[in-house]
Amino acid sequence: MEGLIPTLWCRQGAARVVAVDGEDHCGEKMAAIRKAYGARFDFRTARTMYDLHRAFPRGGFDLINLSGLLYHVFSPLMVLAGVRPLLKRNGLVVVSTNVVRDDSYTMEFNQAGRLQGELNTFWYVSVPLLDYLLRYLRLAPVGVLHLPHESIRSDVNYVVHKPTGYVSVVCRAVDEPLPAAGDAWMADSSRTCWESIRVVDWKRAAAQPVSTIGYRGNPERTHFRPGLPCLDLWEAVRRQTPVTRAARPADGHVLSLADRN
Repeated sequence: MEGLIPTLWCRQGAARVVAVDGEDHCGEKMAAIRKAYGARFDFRTARTMYDLHRAFPRGGFDLINLSGLLYHVFSPLMVLAGVRPLLKRNGLVVVSTNVVRDDSYTMEFNQAGRLQGELNTFWYVSVPLLDYLLRYLRLAPVGVLHLPHESIRSDVNYVVHKPTGYVSVVCRAVDEPLPAAGDAWMADSSRTCWESIRVVDWKRAAAQPVSTIGYRGNPERTHFRPGLPCLDLWEAVRRQTPVTRAARPADGHVLSLADRN
């Protein structure tokens, strides 16, 4: 919606960048950004986020940014399922969303706007459940950063009866689901259940070429290898020092049209 990420990716040398939104309310702004910054990216709208793979009937992507979206839809799992076939094998996806910071496998509904007054906000998924959904869809978490909502000064009602926050997870696309030890249900369900077979285009996912994209965020997990344990998101969030502000000015970015013609 802001055009910041596609502009940065263009500046980093990405061969092809496509920005997608559910509405065309920012189409004029995107055109202005492309002109002002010389950023060559496409912008298009999708009727629903559940059908993203149908909006791109051919090819796939090395890197997909799925951020600021899962809490804005009726079904977060359906959005993940719609994106999964577009990711190349061994490709990276960044999933960023509001979460509940506890050890449950639940989603909190934004009843009466108690999580946020924003009218398009529905679900806050718990950190362990987000981890489980990613592994179910054959996405291996390799890195995470989190921001507690209580550290944000805002008129948005971020702090509720449970600790909440915002996480950004980097995942590698793998060929098989990634259950924890002793979980026989996940693998069987991901491979054979009706919804997985009907909703996720696993044939397309399996036919994608292998991406060679690197990841500098965690040297130990530059490439996911079978047998290498996944990052446990809940343990990582519990042990990690939260990100509350950029360590250096160079770590942040501002996109402005105010001082441009």
